[in-house]
Amino acid sequence: MITILGAGLSGLSSSYHIGHNQCVIYEKNNHATGHVHSEYINGFTWDEGPHVSFTDNEYVKTLFKESVKGNVLEYPVKTINYYKGSWIPHPAQSNLYAVPQPLRDKCLEAFLSARAFYTDDFIPKNYQEWLEYSFGNTFADTFPAAYTRKYWTTEPQQLSTQWVGKRVFFPEIDQVKEGYLGPLKEETHYVKKVRYPATGGYMSFADKLLQGSNIKLNYELSHINFDTKQLSFQNGENVEYDKLINTIPLPVLIQKSNAPDYVKQAAEALNCSSVLLVNVVANHETARPENWIYVYDEDKYSTRINCTELLSPNNAPKGKTGIQVEVYFSNYNQKNISDEEIAEAVLKELLEMGLILDRNYIETYHTKWVQWANVIFDHQQVKNQDIVLGWLEQYGLTRENDDLMPMTNWAEGDNTKYGDLILAGRFGQWKYYWTDDCVLRGLRVSQGLKNTI
Repeated sequence: MITILGAGLSGLSSSYHIGHNQCVIYEKNNHATGHVHSEYINGFTWDEGPHVSFTDNEYVKTLFKESVKGNVLEYPVKTINYYKGSWIPHPAQSNLYAVPQPLRDKCLEAFLSARAFYTDDFIPKNYQEWLEYSFGNTFADTFPAAYTRKYWTTEPQQLSTQWVGKRVFFPEIDQVKEGYLGPLKEETHYVKKVRYPATGGYMSFADKLLQGSNIKLNYELSHINFDTKQLSFQNGENVEYDKLINTIPLPVLIQKSNAPDYVKQAAEALNCSSVLLVNVVANHETARPENWIYVYDEDKYSTRINCTELLSPNNAPKGKTGIQVEVYFSNYNQKNISDEEIAEAVLKELLEMGLILDRNYIETYHTKWVQWANVIFDHQQVKNQDIVLGWLEQYGLTRENDDLMPMTNWAEGDNTKYGDLILAGRFGQWKYYWTDDCVLRGLRVSQGLKNTI
């Protein structure tokens, strides 16, 4: 029997692909599905952030579609940016026409100067240099650097560039020039079309993975002894494992283990953001058509905003809007006021932006704290993660070619033969994984184990 810590998407996928009859999953919460869990409150469906699927992987597409028995919505995504009263189509770097003057001219001038200054073989040392190389210093400082401080909770100089990939659009010169004059003929956002369950929230995409799984809920790990291969849980139960697939956050696994101090210090230095979700119900229809909004103003808590009824019309009662606002914190930017104070500030921001038409329309609001949001790929991450993974090797962890990289190239073949300890998922592997990555990780783990179980 294979033991799995965590019933999020990567844990469920691992169990599903190995065979639920060969696995037991221990989950600390009173429900499965981890970060793709959806909550149902007074007719509204709330996800943990604007979860949508835009994978190109046909296997994952089919699995998700079968999970909801074909009852899936597919539609072009609409995104927009808010900056000091202006609404700028996303990505802003190819839509400068909507940037207010004189900032618009300054952005174009700095962009052209940067492209003339930097050579093709320039290698940025950090994300700030990448931004200035890509967009020029004016646009970089005004938009993505400001957003970095809000979303990633730290200065762009503190971040590496390995995580960027296609997540931040790198425009051609002609695209910026054309976007300075007016809308481009072709959309340049990396997400063009998305899929979402018609009913049940994003969690419904995990239904097939869940079916037949062997999950023990309310089992929070209190200690793991790698020497004796024993798990102790807060409910007093002790379990011995033969093979362990860990999907809980890597720092948590190490802090609750028999690791030496230097390994625990390295794990503690792995940084991750947390997010406070402010969910607001207003008694009027959606104020704007965009699926989600990026807020660049640094004097606002609101960082990213979505309306749940725009993910699926079945997520909210007809005629009402459910607005979800994300506010991020971390060791770099620690939370020092109450949830209620932040929520009150967010309500004022939504009124200012016109997303709530009047204070009297607000019916209810509530907050939800999500401890683990985004892995922060700072300059210390690789060194500290390597220390942790190196120590775990003696307990059956097989090192992988990309285990220190933010992403995995699933198109590349993999012949890894796993030992008695396997890491899986965004926080278990310390990756920049999306939901399709978590599903594919479970599939790959099963393939690597097929000759050992």
